[in-house]
Amino acid sequence: MSEHPEAAMYNELAKSTEFHEANRLAPEGERRVALIDIDETICFYSGKRRYDLAEPDSDNIVKINKLYDDGWHIVYWTARGGSKKSKESGKCYYDFTWSQLESWGCKFHDLSTGTKGTHIKPPYDLIVDDKAKRIEEL
Repeated sequence: MSEHPEAAMYNELAKSTEFHEANRLAPEGERRVALIDIDETICFYSGKRRYDLAEPDSDNIVKINKLYDDGWHIVYWTARGGSKKSKESGKCYYDFTWSQLESWGCKFHDLSTGTKGTHIKPPYDLIVDDKAKRIEEL
């Protein structure tokens, strides 16, 4: 089997680069950031999937609030408003979602939606990440 054309360049870069040992999570004492999805994580829908009809899950909100209380920097990270349909119609759910989170008793530092915030969340169908956890794992 022949070597991939980019392999030689990779090997040369690896030889000429000084690497440091990386931590999987921020070291103790440094700020740890948690990006928390909203829909189907801290709220659910019993009928139509419309944001104003979302039903908060108090048990899951307690789990995230505990992370906040333990010193984690909590960013609620939702693609609300980020779909092609929402963008074409000029929908931005940032202010509504912020108020919704406060009304549910959520503790957080920041909110990012599909249209606004420090960490704009793109619409997607799958995340693959070594640090991902389902709400049931907290």
